[in-house]
Amino acid sequence: MPQIFQIVFPNIPSGDVYYFTTTSETKYEVRFGRRRDNIFHATIVFGVVNDEYKGEEYTTTNKGELYNVMATISEVIRIFMTHHPRMLVYEFTAVAKENEAEETITVRRHLYERYLGDIFGSKWTYEFKGNTVLVRRLK
Repeated sequence: MPQIFQIVFPNIPSGDVYYFTTTSETKYEVRFGRRRDNIFHATIVFGVVNDEYKGEEYTTTNKGELYNVMATISEVIRIFMTHHPRMLVYEFTAVAKENEAEETITVRRHLYERYLGDIFGSKWTYEFKGNTVLVRRLK
């Protein structure tokens, strides 16, 4: 069973930036941004924020913590959803790794797909546009 790392919550429950640090001291940020044209549409962005990675938040750390990191990100999304029950759309993009062509479906997108059902359940649909995933609430 994957471990969920300790989550650092925003100062207010409805806040949009969460942090967690892994066993290897890698610090992650999970951020939810609202669309200007639709406040019920949130973009989810997450990545490494350690200085050692020189601001490259989408870096591959290779510390053997992938499943624990994904379990923690999944938990953060579920927590955010409890504080924002009226959200209609969540969106995220699986950024290509250094050795991947931007126009191909990335390894990250395949990884993220595996977690969709666990995070959102059966009341949501998934639309794939290349490496971008739109998760929409069923009506």
